[in-house]
Amino acid sequence: LELGVDATVVDYEGREHLPDPATFEALASSFDCYVTTPVRADGFDPLGDDSLVATLPGGATRVLVAGNPAYLTESEAKRAVAPRLGAARDRSPDAWVGTEGIERLALAAGGTQFELLSATTEREVRAMRAAGFDGEVALYAPTVLTDDPDETLDTVGSYVGRRGPVRRALPEDAATDATATGRAREVLLEAATDFTLVGDAETVRERIETLRSVGVDHVVAYPARGLELFT
Repeated sequence: LELGVDATVVDYEGREHLPDPATFEALASSFDCYVTTPVRADGFDPLGDDSLVATLPGGATRVLVAGNPAYLTESEAKRAVAPRLGAARDRSPDAWVGTEGIERLALAAGGTQFELLSATTEREVRAMRAAGFDGEVALYAPTVLTDDPDETLDTVGSYVGRRGPVRRALPEDAATDATATGRAREVLLEAATDFTLVGDAETVRERIETLRSVGVDHVVAYPARGLELFT
C-alpha cells in the first residue's frame, strides 16, 4: 500500500464499514496500525460479544472508546462504559484509551490517553503533565489544509457543530456547511480553529509543534479533504 504516511487509524462507523480481514492485514503489515474499537458495541464488548476482536490483525493496536451513539444501537448505547473499559484494558494493555466524555474514566484505566482537540487541550495537557502524568497523549484532530471559509465549513462544519460548546452556541436549526450565515457562520468558523487543524500547511505545522511542546505525543490528523493534499 502506498499512502504516503507511516501510521493509520481505522475509525469505527458501524461494523458494516469495518475493513475485511485481508485489508486489515495489509494495513497492519504496511503501517503502524491503530483500530478504534467501541467497548459497548457488539463484537468488541469484553463483557459480552467480543467476536470481532479475533478478526483484528496481531500487529494492530486497539483504541478503546465508549463509541459514538450515532454508530451504536439503542441497547448498546445503554451499556455501562467503566467496567468495559477496565476489562478491555486488561486484555489489551498497550491500547490507547479515550475520547470525548470519558476523560476521567480513560485516565483511571491508564494507557495512552486518546483525546479530541479542543479549545482547552493545551491547558489540560499542561495540567496533566504538571500533575505528574508521564504516559503518552494522543490527539484526534480533523485536518483541513485550506484558508477558504466555505471549504472549511463544507469539510468540517458538521463535525464542529456536534461538539458540545458549539452545539449550544449555534442558533436552532442552523446550517453547518458553507451555506451557514450570520451568527452561525461566525461561531462555526471560530470553533473550527479550536476543534480542528485548519489553514495552510505552515499554519497547521506550527499548531502541531505547539501541541507537542505542551506534552502531546501523537497527533492523529484525520485528512478531512483526502490524503492527496498531504503528499
